[in-house]
Amino acid sequence: MIPVMRAEEPHSFDVHVRKRGSNAIQKLLGRSVPARGRRPKVTYTRPEDIPGDTFPTYWTEVRTTDGKSALDDLMDAYGQYCAYLAMRIERATGSPTVDHFVPKERDWRLVYEWSNYRLSAGCVNGAKGRRNVVDPFKVGGGWFELDLDTFYVKRGPSAPASEHARIDETLTILNLRQCIAQRGDFITRYREKTIDLPHLQTYAPFIASEFRRQGRIHPGDA
Repeated sequence: MIPVMRAEEPHSFDVHVRKRGSNAIQKLLGRSVPARGRRPKVTYTRPEDIPGDTFPTYWTEVRTTDGKSALDDLMDAYGQYCAYLAMRIERATGSPTVDHFVPKERDWRLVYEWSNYRLSAGCVNGAKGRRNVVDPFKVGGGWFELDLDTFYVKRGPSAPASEHARIDETLTILNLRQCIAQRGDFITRYREKTIDLPHLQTYAPFIASEFRRQGRIHPGDA
């Protein structure tokens, strides 16, 4: 896991996600009458009572203006890198998802906010749940390190004590079986010289940075 710089909110986000989401919440609270379509079968007294899976997923809905969604915007804005794994998510064969860093059940105010979205591989997002993990926008350099022999991510020695609990929670999702296997594939291919360091940097920048930091790059690699 390496630091991620937050991207600016797309111009279309307010109209296509935030405002539509705000209207949907009002309907779920029974505070507005739909001009068309069906009324919600169930309404809630407080927004805090709305179950997380009840919020309409406007962040994945495709816009008619350009054929894209907010998820597509995340893929573009963050170079297709999972914010947690720092590995590239392919558009056709990967499983990109919108991670609500603060879970929907925890704060309804952030359900339709760009600032709360992180691009995440599906397996990581599914395992994260309500875990108190490190925010990719706030992670410090050296908080995580990679064992290039076992393929496990570990807490780095420079990690501040105040973040140890969050880091250890984060490790549970970084070290999922499929994530370890994917790192192992990159590491093995680089060692066998079927890919070079620029390729590794493009598709797995955290792994490339660990090869450099540990002085284990091939002779001649920059």
